[in-house]
Amino acid sequence: MGLAHGARHDALTAPLLAVEGLEQSFGGVMALAGVSFQVPAGLIYAVIGPNGAGKTTLFNALCGFYAPSAGSIRFEGSELLGLPPCRIAARGVTRTFQNLQLFFTMTVLENVMVGCHLRARTGLLAAALRLPRVRREERQLRAWAHEALELCELADRAAQPAGTLPYGLMKRVEIARALAAKPRLLLLDEPAAGLNDTETFALRDLIARIRAAGVTVLLVEHHMPLVMSVSDHLLVLDYGSVLAEGTPADIQADARVISAYLGGAVQYAV
Repeated sequence: MGLAHGARHDALTAPLLAVEGLEQSFGGVMALAGVSFQVPAGLIYAVIGPNGAGKTTLFNALCGFYAPSAGSIRFEGSELLGLPPCRIAARGVTRTFQNLQLFFTMTVLENVMVGCHLRARTGLLAAALRLPRVRREERQLRAWAHEALELCELADRAAQPAGTLPYGLMKRVEIARALAAKPRLLLLDEPAAGLNDTETFALRDLIARIRAAGVTVLLVEHHMPLVMSVSDHLLVLDYGSVLAEGTPADIQADARVISAYLGGAVQYAV
C-alpha cells in the first residue's frame, strides 16, 4: 500500500482541502455543527459515523449542492463556499453518489465521456460546425475517458450499454466517469454499498490504484473492513460534530468511537 501512515503525514504538510467551522441546518436540526478538518494531498481520508451523523451532508456541502450557513471550505488555498457544483468540479473536485446516476442506454464509454465535459473548451457553434479544433478536442476527451476505463479495469466493456452491466461494474463506471474529469480530489460516497465480498476487495484495490495515480481520495463508507484496510486517516462524525480523528489504529482504540459507532472492540486489519 506504499508508505507507512506516519511517513505520509510527515511528508505532506500543506492541506489540499481545509474545512473550518462548517455549519449546516435543516428545519432547526443541526446536520453539521462546526466541523473542521484538513486533508493533505496524497491520502485516502475516510469519513465514518452512524446513520444521520452528517457524512453525506458534508459531501453535499463540499461539492456545492448545499450552502452552509457558516464556515470555510478551502481547496488548494482557494475558497469553494458559495461556488456552484460545476465550478467546484472544474477546479478539480469530483464525486460519486450513493445511488447510481448512469445513463443506462448509453455505452460505458459514452457515460464516462460525460465526465470529461468540464474540460471541454469549444463552444456550441464550433461543435455544430465540426471545426478541426472540435475534432481534436473530442479525440482528447475520448483518450481521457479510455484512461479512466483502464484504471477502473473496464476497457473491455467500453462499447457495452451501461444498463447491461452487473451492479458492481456499474459502480465502477460511476467512479471512472468522476476520474475522467481529471480531479485532484475524488469524493467517494459509499462505493461499497450493495457490493459482495469479491467486489469489495476489488474496490479496495481500485481505491489504492487511484491514490497511486496521484488523486487524493475522500471516502464515506460503512464497510469497516474496507475503511480500515485502505484508509490512511479517518474522521468520525456523530450528530453533526467531529467525535474523533486519527489513523485506523487510533480510531479502533478510541472508547468514544467504539461506544458511538463500532459497537465493540472489534479489530480490523490496518
